[in-house]
Amino acid sequence: MIRLPFLTLFLVMAAGACTAQVTYHADVAPIIHNACTECHRAGEIGPMPFTTYDEVAAYGPFIEYVTSIGYMPPWTPNAEYSHFVGERVLTADEIETISAWVDAEMPEGDPADNPGLPVFPEGSQVGEPDLVFSMPEPYTHGGDMTDQYQVFVMPTGFEEDVHVRALEVRPGNGAIAHHAILGVDIEGTAASLDSQDPSPGYESFGDFGFEAYENFFGGWVPGTQTVVYPEGIGRVIPAQSDLLVQMHYGPSAVEETDQTEINVFLTDGPIEREVTTGIMGPWTLGEPFFIPANQVKTFHGTYYIPTALSLISIVPHCHLVGVSWEVFATGSNGQDTIPLISIPAWDFNWQGFFTFPHLTRIPAGYTLHGIATYDNTANNPFNPSDPPALVQYGDNTEDEMFFVFFDYVFYQDGDEDISLETPLLSSVEPMKAPDPEIRLQPNPASGQVQVLVHPEFVGTAWSLFDLGGREVLAGTFRSANERIRLDGLSEGVYLFRNVKETQRLVIQE
Repeated sequence: MIRLPFLTLFLVMAAGACTAQVTYHADVAPIIHNACTECHRAGEIGPMPFTTYDEVAAYGPFIEYVTSIGYMPPWTPNAEYSHFVGERVLTADEIETISAWVDAEMPEGDPADNPGLPVFPEGSQVGEPDLVFSMPEPYTHGGDMTDQYQVFVMPTGFEEDVHVRALEVRPGNGAIAHHAILGVDIEGTAASLDSQDPSPGYESFGDFGFEAYENFFGGWVPGTQTVVYPEGIGRVIPAQSDLLVQMHYGPSAVEETDQTEINVFLTDGPIEREVTTGIMGPWTLGEPFFIPANQVKTFHGTYYIPTALSLISIVPHCHLVGVSWEVFATGSNGQDTIPLISIPAWDFNWQGFFTFPHLTRIPAGYTLHGIATYDNTANNPFNPSDPPALVQYGDNTEDEMFFVFFDYVFYQDGDEDISLETPLLSSVEPMKAPDPEIRLQPNPASGQVQVLVHPEFVGTAWSLFDLGGREVLAGTFRSANERIRLDGLSEGVYLFRNVKETQRLVIQE
């Protein structure tokens, strides 16, 4: 018989083993690096960096909250319904690990346990491009905390049709680039619209402002992987056409400049199957598309598949009143369901381009179904009208849309075994980033910050802004080694700016 004191000691030791302390370097850093740091680092769209213990611990409770409710990392599809390339979904264990770490007051642990930051590609995800097209000139997005949708025209100059295996969007400024949509124009309409706008490119929300030859030729969102089409499959860029890129720039408290590039990877020879974009739009609904005020309304679109297809990717699209999507395919008997994508909580700010892990077969005679629900009531916090008003189809933010875009090729035997995970086309040679002209030490800072600048900037002005765009400090560099006091400033993220560049500064008490 086990004596009671020994049994008690055994239970205490067992409990202690099960509740070993969670630390940042051993347990939390691998999660943050894998799911967050790609966007939350210098020069990317995340508003604060998550690359060190101090940076992550400064937002520990906030990280716990947004991961516990599924808001971050941004991944809107239901991972229990279907899967896609580059899925960003935390497991229940990972969410619990973050929570346990915060509850334990965020212990740092041993730095030797940290796996180290991932290596993020700077030049290309997939290799050396055959061609590079660039925005004709830089575009400056004003620091007015507004969203901007701007279309840029890139003449190809191709004398004949060109077959491409991949199109890779490389934003020039990840701090404001929210997403991009590619198109093709063969009539010169976009160039005409561009010539009428004095700024680089021309403004157009939602699309390219006209019915382009290709309206959805490709796209990009932060964290997405470039689709490299399998052997024998590709896109065709027609001769003498213009590539179009519509950039969605997110809000910024200061002026930011971008000059996005498109990397083009050619096929080794003529393609056997051309990628085509199918569109399920409001004309497939069988009823007028409008949402009366103070109503929740669901629309059901259909798209008949006469010949077997292999789907590559899928993109549901609506605006601010939309709240959910489900897209699936059914056989002629209305059964034999193939689940494609479910977005139970639509978020206009986090649209995506979703690539299937393998070519996904839809047999001949099947029907694609798209079901979208819209909440035009005061209960919808994203409703652009207060009080709610009638919403109809249109391109503007306060209008609505019903679209499902899907890229496909005609089915061939064995397509189900063809992976769409991005391979390396060749060895990647990352571009070397220029050394910053400003160095803030330490960062995060408390009380004061040391600013190291190139001697040529001595005598020039600097400013510190909060994320609301308000200037909270200003001065002139008196030397190349300036010490600036931060008295009276609350904890948070600020933007330090001089005539050359802008850097984030985290202030801690």
